[in-house]
Amino acid sequence: MKPEQAPEHSLDPRAGAEEAAHESVVNNAVYLDGKRVDSPGSLPAAIASLRSRPGAMAWIGLYRPGEDELARAAEEFGLHELAVEDAIVAHQRPKADRYGDTLFVVLRAAQYLDQPEKVEFGELHVFVGPDFVLTVRHSEAPDLSRVRRRMESNPDLLRQGPQAVLYAILDAVVDGYAPVVAGLQNDVDEIEVQVFGGDPAAPRRIYALSREVIEFQRATSPLVGMLDGFIAASPKYGVDEELQSYLRDVSDHAITVTERVSAFRQMLQDILIVNSTLVSQAQNEEMTKLTAASIAQGDEVKKISAWAAILFAPTLVGTIYGMNFDHMPELHWLLGYPFAVLLMAAVCLALYLVFKRRDWL
Repeated sequence: MKPEQAPEHSLDPRAGAEEAAHESVVNNAVYLDGKRVDSPGSLPAAIASLRSRPGAMAWIGLYRPGEDELARAAEEFGLHELAVEDAIVAHQRPKADRYGDTLFVVLRAAQYLDQPEKVEFGELHVFVGPDFVLTVRHSEAPDLSRVRRRMESNPDLLRQGPQAVLYAILDAVVDGYAPVVAGLQNDVDEIEVQVFGGDPAAPRRIYALSREVIEFQRATSPLVGMLDGFIAASPKYGVDEELQSYLRDVSDHAITVTERVSAFRQMLQDILIVNSTLVSQAQNEEMTKLTAASIAQGDEVKKISAWAAILFAPTLVGTIYGMNFDHMPELHWLLGYPFAVLLMAAVCLALYLVFKRRDWL
């Protein structure tokens, strides 16, 4: 086996005019009997090497290729124009389409970024033919160099051809979902703490995480049906029994991921409801406190008003008899003063009893 090539990583060939078109070819290899026999430096060289070795398989990795380069690959490998168009446009949903003897698979890889606490999605297009595998990446993820190293370290598996490479890619993408699930679980736990801690920023984070979970669900949910279809069609396309077992294992992992993602979505909906309930309870408690304060203030106002009315009665009587008119019979009456005092006391007592009965005092 020849020394391993550099990891499948390249700058966008469309980023600068000085870069050559073939720089989007990040790794080329031709395999025969499970071993790498050639590492061509360009797409035409890889095709020529493949054609010169009967029974060989080419595995070509492209990173953000231009339209011309994909057109050359389509012409050499007989790729369907609709599949090539999807690979150029990108932003496709996960799917698997068969055009003659070529299978076109779209996968959405995902990785969890710890620092911003968000999920980043990548897109991978895979063309699988009788003697070739062509991968087209539009993002850094997934890292196919690890897949290639794994396959080259297992010649028995690589010997099974393009279907084995497709399995390894599917397995890498699905395994890459595990850290994302763990990261989302941690985010959900943190949100629960925020909600019950009364953090006002919790609803915004719930909505942001819900969008990520929905996007993750869109990336993972089609995989289950896709893998079931691959497994069902395995006998028709002569897929080895052992490889079918591997595909079933990947399918089990995909089912687990989709179930967890569905659970996350339900949990976030429940947390949002709980948050709304807690906010409503807090608002109700605040309204209760305001109402109690308003009632207490009203009681104080009633007491002040009652005492003001009681004190107003003697003031009124005293004011009348303090007007200094000459013709006021009570001024010269022997019992005028005691009468005025008793009148004041009687009025005050009557008002006190009235206010007391009405709970103003």
